[in-house]
Amino acid sequence: MAIKEIQEDIIDEFSMFEDWMQRYEYMIELGKALPLIDEKYKIDDNVIKGCQSKVWVHAELEDDKLVFTADSDAIITKGIIAILVRAFSNQKPQDIIDADTQFIDDIGLKEHLSPTRANGLVSMIKQLKLYAIAYQTQIAKPPIPQKGS
Repeated sequence: MAIKEIQEDIIDEFSMFEDWMQRYEYMIELGKALPLIDEKYKIDDNVIKGCQSKVWVHAELEDDKLVFTADSDAIITKGIIAILVRAFSNQKPQDIIDADTQFIDDIGLKEHLSPTRANGLVSMIKQLKLYAIAYQTQIAKPPIPQKGS
């Protein structure tokens, strides 16, 4: 499924709730359903800088698509990263780089977060896109010829 379609599904899901308490509860549920990051990736190198709580994100390239796993020590933050992982995981790096993040505004997330959580959200998006750039660069490199071949 394309990123845009996933984002539209997320917008539709959030529009079903009448108030932000219900949306927060839904985000908490999404966080609980997030596939857990392997403990060996819960290292300082994978902590997203700029988040008030700890958020770990790991990316791996599988069949030219980036697969993200994540975790957080805070329930709302875990829900936020769960939304982003859902939107961007299993996508080609270039598609992640090119992806619009308007859906975050469309569900009203940024305006209903504290300033520190909103900054953390921006940091999470930035980090996912940085992973995509790093892996895209890796994919784009021509193979290095081996000596003697």
